[in-house]
Amino acid sequence: MIYVLLPAFNEEEALPPLVAKIADAMGRMGAKYEIVAVDDGSDDATPDVLCDLARTTPIHVIRHTYNRGLGETARDGFEYVAETARPEDVVVRLDCDDTHEPMYIEAMVAKLNEGCEVVTASRYQRGGGQIGVNLYRRTISRCANLLMKSCFPLRGIREYTCGYRAYRVSFVQDALAIFGNQFIDLKGMGFTGTVEKMIKAQMMRARVGAVPFVLRYDQKQGPSKVVTNITTLGYLVLIAKFVVYWGDIGQGWKREIAARHARRYDEAGNLLLGPVRLD
Repeated sequence: MIYVLLPAFNEEEALPPLVAKIADAMGRMGAKYEIVAVDDGSDDATPDVLCDLARTTPIHVIRHTYNRGLGETARDGFEYVAETARPEDVVVRLDCDDTHEPMYIEAMVAKLNEGCEVVTASRYQRGGGQIGVNLYRRTISRCANLLMKSCFPLRGIREYTCGYRAYRVSFVQDALAIFGNQFIDLKGMGFTGTVEKMIKAQMMRARVGAVPFVLRYDQKQGPSKVVTNITTLGYLVLIAKFVVYWGDIGQGWKREIAARHARRYDEAGNLLLGPVRLD
């Protein structure tokens, strides 16, 4: 089973074509799926569009009465999946604005089946790229990724800021059990939570992989919702908070992470979960 998590804020135009692409990708894979759409207080026709789509597509809608931001929206979606899904299932989080093509989900699931717990779609892998991103955004993104790579190194990973990722549900369940509400801690600081989940994967000693993808910013529906200065500040706060294990809480996390690693991995560092189930 694949759960497709869509944080949505004013995405009335992007949702119908995106849902159609998701259905097509799942059909090619022969996968049973459910779309989990978290409507973050949209003030356009997004709620009506989701209601219409749910008549013909497996969609579970979570509705915020007011806009809470991406951090809380993603958290609510992950918590729903963690409570609903089996450990061997998959949750894929992608943006709702038509910049993340669902056709890459198949390669991400294949990477999970190679023994990863988290797979990120990466512009910086061989074969990846980006279309329609201006020089300023490309430069800011590249610098942010280099900074996070230096502070929270993950072997073979160059992309920390892209939210297009596939996770084993067992990883999400473990992360919520260990960190609780601090799995996505800086919920009010822009798109910081996107990077924070990669930091938590690094802290949890999870095996993380990447597949190349092309970011289609030229297809983006509506204006960007990224507030660069708030998100940049959030990155710096993340480094201060998590580059070391602070205090008793941090030491508790460290013990729980060690116990989790012993439970999930063998002595050679191989994941003890079987293949992803698509039924």
